Amino acid sequence: QGHLVESGGGSVQAGGSLRLSCIISALPDPYTRSAWFRQTPGKEREGVAGISTVAGRTRYADSVKGRFTISQDVAKNTVYLDMNSLIPEDTAVYYCAAATWRAIPDRWSDVGSYNYWGQGTQVTVSS
Repeated sequence: QGHLVESGGGSVQAGGSLRLSCIISALPDPYTRSAWFRQTPGKEREGVAGISTVAGRTRYADSVKGRFTISQDVAKNTVYLDMNSLIPEDTAVYYCAAATWRAIPDRWSDVGSYNYWGQGTQVTVSS
């Protein structure tokens, strides 16, 4: 129940760009916000960018401000992450997340604020 499918990951050289997409489907309730997280081995999953579904309000981690842009196409239940000026430190598995009213409302960057997750897509940035 509930499917989030990410796509668009891959390998790119530093300074390059990638666009991640996340299609959200089969949720039992409408999602109120969505976000992108990333994780590297041995580290906690961290919030990269978040967006509210109705207002379209966006939030970003300091490390990606000015380089990444989160957007959505509500009609298509799709969330995007445009990543520009990529650096090796951006290398990680990127996860899409969505929250319905059943999720515990908290900071947008908290893992616990979302109750649906995708399987992740690898992004590798080489120097």
